Amino acid sequence: MGLNSFVKFFTPKDRVFYSLFEEVAVNLADMSRIFQEAIHEQDQKKRDQMLSTLEDYEHKNDDSTHRLFIELGQNFITPFDREDIHYLATALDDVADYIWASAKRIVNYNIEEINDTMRQFSIVINKSVQALQVAIKDLRNMKDLKAITEACVKVNSFENEADDLLDTALKQLFLLETNAIELIKRKELYQDMEIVTDKCEDAANVIESIIIKYS
Repeated sequence: MGLNSFVKFFTPKDRVFYSLFEEVAVNLADMSRIFQEAIHEQDQKKRDQMLSTLEDYEHKNDDSTHRLFIELGQNFITPFDREDIHYLATALDDVADYIWASAKRIVNYNIEEINDTMRQFSIVINKSVQALQVAIKDLRNMKDLKAITEACVKVNSFENEADDLLDTALKQLFLLETNAIELIKRKELYQDMEIVTDKCEDAANVIESIIIKYS
């Protein structure tokens, strides 16, 4: 038995879940950062190129989620309830899916004009994902429950902010936009971007449930 295999054999099996969740969190943080930077890029060609790179990150997230589910099926010992692991992995995968969906709509719908609403959404999304990353990182030891709780509260707050932003954006859109095609494009984009924060909140709710059970 090689050294790596020997070490792996005696490594607690539940630790792999923390590592995979942290891997997902880093990937999501990269996605939300690139998404925000792309939305603030004035050159459409550069913006579309940046947004298109998010497909690779979405695939990477799918791979990590698949590995989580494989570990869940193979390992008897888990750091917390199997259902919670499944729910958290699914919610995080949804975050990646909807960031990529938002990026894809901008590129495929050939949205040339990036307005303040889209920029504000990108900022809220990035803040929400960054807060979620903090909560996931601190799950490994659960020594600072206050930090985890505060991060989850921030995620919930950002979701409320995105809700308000969507309400305002749709009111303005239906009031001012006379081009039906443009109206549909922007409506669908706004809704996808808001859903990103919904999925972040779903993940935060699972994390809060975990720390209540195990604190």
